[in-house]
Amino acid sequence: MPDAKGVSAKYEVSMKKRVITGAVYVLMLIALLVLKWLVPQGYGALGFDILFCAVSVIGSIELLNAFKDVSFPQRAVTIAFCAAIVPMYALSAFFMSGSGWIAVICLTVLYAIILAFLNVFHYGESTLHGTMLCFMTMLYCGILCTVLSAVNHLYENSRAAILLLFITVMLTDCFAFFTGKIFKRWLPKKLAPKISPNKTIIGSIGGLVGGMAGAVAAYYIDFGLGKVTGGAFSFGGNFPAVVLFLIIGLLTSVVAQTGDLFESAIKRECGVKDMGKILPGHGGVLDRFDSMLFSGIIVLFSFFIISL
Repeated sequence: MPDAKGVSAKYEVSMKKRVITGAVYVLMLIALLVLKWLVPQGYGALGFDILFCAVSVIGSIELLNAFKDVSFPQRAVTIAFCAAIVPMYALSAFFMSGSGWIAVICLTVLYAIILAFLNVFHYGESTLHGTMLCFMTMLYCGILCTVLSAVNHLYENSRAAILLLFITVMLTDCFAFFTGKIFKRWLPKKLAPKISPNKTIIGSIGGLVGGMAGAVAAYYIDFGLGKVTGGAFSFGGNFPAVVLFLIIGLLTSVVAQTGDLFESAIKRECGVKDMGKILPGHGGVLDRFDSMLFSGIIVLFSFFIISL
């Protein structure tokens, strides 16, 4: 059995790596936000698209490596789809307003047909099970990252939406982690013991609080930036906009934690601890962005409804 000092030292090293990686992540986010708002004619938004495309590609590689039961041609087609789908949407949305999702549908159908052909003409090595795993990867990595790009290219309030998405998810993760660490000695009830034994209900509640705090912070940051650069969040409702952010933050936090548990279920099913090692202290790209992938759907639909 390892001694307590050894375990403590290993934990401190892991936390140090986690903090450093988190700090780099925050600095990258700030740089992308500055790029989005300062580069004229919307070209600065392409910085976030590059990030989402990288998550789509690297995430698809990580997921396919975890699945294993996928032939090389199926892997190549799936990764190519995940590399093409975000740029296809972003460029279509940027240069041909309103046609981004049409391009996504057409490209998805094309790649689905190619996978079907592989299942027929590469039968034996390219199995039906492998094809289903490829479809899941295309949806989980490619399409959900495209949703994040759609948030980035909202016609109205895209800055507020991006701020809410990133800050809410980030504070949900932080509050859930530290609340669980602090209080699980007295409130050890597990949230999903078969999927993620270390997560507690009290940690999840802390995550919800963090998500709502992040949403409120996003509102006031956007409000402050609006005074400097113009274009602060606009809302025609009859109650304070900050309350709307609070509600969206709560929903986003719930979905963010669900996304985290969903990826934990995938890892448990596939028998892997982390999806990768590219981010020290965090694991793979999907280990960092799993909470955000599903959250993009909530933010996109919420801001779309607001704009009606």
